[in-house]
Amino acid sequence: MIDFEAEINEYRPSLEVDAIEDAIVKSDLTDMKDLIMDLIKEVSKE
Repeated sequence: MIDFEAEINEYRPSLEVDAIEDAIVKSDLTDMKDLIMDLIKEVSKE
């Protein structure tokens, strides 16, 4: 039978996951709200 407590204690995340996590957190992601707000600002200037 699997000892889940022992498995959890031995768990180490892979280096790729850490690198991807850092890249996602540091990136400036533009979402739909940002795009719509930019469009509204452009239209209101005209």
